[in-house]
Amino acid sequence: MRDIPFVTVDVFTDQRFSGNPLAVITDARGLSGEDMQQIATEFGYSETTFVLPPRDRANSAEVRIFTPVTEIPFAGHPNVGTAFVLAGMGEIFGHALSDQLRFEEKAGLVEISVQRDSSNQVIATTIRAPGPLTIGASIPVEQLAPCIGLTPSDIVTTRHLPTFASVGLKFILIEVSSLQALGGAASRIDAVTALRDAYADQECDCATFLYTWVGEDHVRARVFAPLDNVTEDPATGSASAALGAYLASLNPEPQSRQLLVEQGVEMGRRSLIRLQVNVAGGRFEDVTVSGSSVEVMHGTIRL
Repeated sequence: MRDIPFVTVDVFTDQRFSGNPLAVITDARGLSGEDMQQIATEFGYSETTFVLPPRDRANSAEVRIFTPVTEIPFAGHPNVGTAFVLAGMGEIFGHALSDQLRFEEKAGLVEISVQRDSSNQVIATTIRAPGPLTIGASIPVEQLAPCIGLTPSDIVTTRHLPTFASVGLKFILIEVSSLQALGGAASRIDAVTALRDAYADQECDCATFLYTWVGEDHVRARVFAPLDNVTEDPATGSASAALGAYLASLNPEPQSRQLLVEQGVEMGRRSLIRLQVNVAGGRFEDVTVSGSSVEVMHGTIRL
């Protein structure tokens, strides 16, 4: 019998019971992949992270990320929240941590910076998406609309068609016409399953990221991932980062910009995700994702 320590945090918020909850297993040594999956399923959050010693001592930790049904290579709020937890601990596996962290993950190396206030408390963490922008297939609106419970006229195509895109984890990016359309959306699992089968070459569970503009650099968004057992996600940093990068790629003269993604409002768990999209030499370079977190619970798992 072993007691395994955990901390839960709400991510992309500074208010408890808002944002996106995350469970962080701060010492996952000795756990098998099957153990990790069972623990993630037990928590039932959109993601749970498992912290291991780094394979390369130059890095801070190895971090594995599990949804309730599968392991994934990268996600935004798990990195933001895990960095918040570890930075607050100050050390991990007997080694002191600086405010520049490096996590080894399936998608690659994730670089994270920690921001503190005058009393040395962690107030925000910023991650750099690990992958380049990859753009997959576009989907006709008539085929996509049934998956999200909307009509084709609710989907805006003046900037882009619904499109697969990723900077570490793949989503379908969908612009909708209004807050009313956004609020009326709902994921239809049968239609999403059929879409996944039709686009099997995209190697994606067809998580959908819906957004609408509410200001020049401000969008409201919702994310549905029913095939990952996530009916709706209140904050999705990896999808937000993909959106920022993709929008930059659509501009014939891309420029660096900041973007605020507000998510989770319809769930009563408002989240604020801040993006910095960086362009160099007229081409997209990278995107960073920033947010606050707040601790909610800590304890041990008996295994």
